[in-house]
Amino acid sequence: MKKLIHLIVVLLFVAALISACGGKPQEPAQPAEPQKPAEPAQQEKPAEAAKPQFAVYALNSEPLTSWDPAIEFSNGIHLHNNMYEQLVRYEPLEKKVKPLLAESYTVSEDGLTWTFKIRQGVKFQNGDPLTAEDVKYSIDRTMQIGAGASYIWSAVENITVKDPQTVEFKLSYQTPLDLVASTGYAAFIYSKKCVNENNEWIEEAKGCGTGPYMLKSAKWGDEVIVEKFADYWGGWADKHFSTVVFKKVAEPATRRQMIETGEATVAVELPYTDVDILKNNPNVAVSVDPSFQNLIGMFNTKKPPLDNVKVRQALAYAFPYQEVIDTVIGGYGRQSYGMVPYGLWGWSDKLPQYKTNIDKAKELLAEAGMADGGFKLLLTYTAGNEAEKSAAELYKAELAKLNIELEIRGMPWDSQWELAKSTDLAARQDIFVMYWWPDLPSPYSFLFSTFHSEEEPLFNLAYYSNPEFDSLIDQANQLTATDFAKAESMFVEAQKILLEDAASLFIYDRQDIWVTVGNLRGFKFNPAYPTVVFFHDLYLE
Repeated sequence: MKKLIHLIVVLLFVAALISACGGKPQEPAQPAEPQKPAEPAQQEKPAEAAKPQFAVYALNSEPLTSWDPAIEFSNGIHLHNNMYEQLVRYEPLEKKVKPLLAESYTVSEDGLTWTFKIRQGVKFQNGDPLTAEDVKYSIDRTMQIGAGASYIWSAVENITVKDPQTVEFKLSYQTPLDLVASTGYAAFIYSKKCVNENNEWIEEAKGCGTGPYMLKSAKWGDEVIVEKFADYWGGWADKHFSTVVFKKVAEPATRRQMIETGEATVAVELPYTDVDILKNNPNVAVSVDPSFQNLIGMFNTKKPPLDNVKVRQALAYAFPYQEVIDTVIGGYGRQSYGMVPYGLWGWSDKLPQYKTNIDKAKELLAEAGMADGGFKLLLTYTAGNEAEKSAAELYKAELAKLNIELEIRGMPWDSQWELAKSTDLAARQDIFVMYWWPDLPSPYSFLFSTFHSEEEPLFNLAYYSNPEFDSLIDQANQLTATDFAKAESMFVEAQKILLEDAASLFIYDRQDIWVTVGNLRGFKFNPAYPTVVFFHDLYLE
């Protein structure tokens, strides 16, 4: 589904939980039947059999969009962060960068040289030891490919292996490289044995990461099953999940049923009316957490009539923001001020907001020479996301008051994304609805991927191009390490341009709602890694 994706910023979790491939858990028969009564009897230790050692993550979309951890920039965040690891991990609530594959790091006084000491005793899932050479190879290749969120490494001039456990990064300009190295995309360390002679990832390659789980089986677009990596450097306890199923379950009613019966361990994107009911179920746990995730509706700025800024502004005034927040997401959010979400630096309540105003919308349409409306628009959203669907339906009712017909089309994320990148420009959607979350804790993550000029669309699905906007956010990114206040003011100014140009509907900044089985323990949401459940930390009581 979403995001697709994202960059250096937000670090969230549950918002666009999107899914992908499959197989079967270990001994228990089917993923949907994890606790068959007959199976405990087949175990040698009945007490352990009563506590299944596998988990099911019920997603509303595909588990991933690319097997290559250097390229994946969407749904795969929740899968890849269980299979691969970064040098460090960011804890946004503590505002700390913590050791992971790097035991420690130092930065020179001028901020241009960063040195990381690699943890000893770490193995790849293929048995090879992790060295500084692997770190250099992974980041060099990620930068060379230049796909997904690779832009996060743009300040890196060169990488040098100082010794088997030490790697040095030389920067062309100051940037918080520890935050870059912690991001949920494009910062993974992986084995070169999973890449062929053409520098291409070997699809469904196994043994490529250092993470606690490795690929067992997959069914593209539907399900991915991972199993524990026995030699994981973080160790294992008996209570850890040995198998995890990432399963696409498009129907919200089915996801709810799976969590209520215990067939799913974690479920996401349930209707808010269901969430309120589930709060009273003693067998289910519901937690509400702060999020850096927001919902946007990107206008196709290149396709008539939306190539007219006044038409886009009219459509922005026609959106029922507060009604959507109150009825669709049950009050679990707030109307956005621009693209940067509430709680992240670069957010400002001094930015203007479009409020629902049909009269103003009619006035702007008249100025655009389209006072009578009379045109049809196509809005696409990710099938299975009830909030996106319901918001679109409310919007359709408002647009009807302007004599504008809105076609609402729910699509699998891959199909929605591919349509948006179609070479047939007339076939592309008019409004692309999706959630966005960060890659790195910076406004640049929210603004670069979504609205910076692109020759070929990746996530700039508004096809927006404004040199002044590009220059502002690029300069602000470089100033982040040296003049934080100036950088923040520039990011705010850039958002004013987006709002004036009405490049998108900036709908709401959401809270994350997690629904799990009631006896799940160890669950802790990290908004820096949206939609990610770190299953190695969890167990069933």
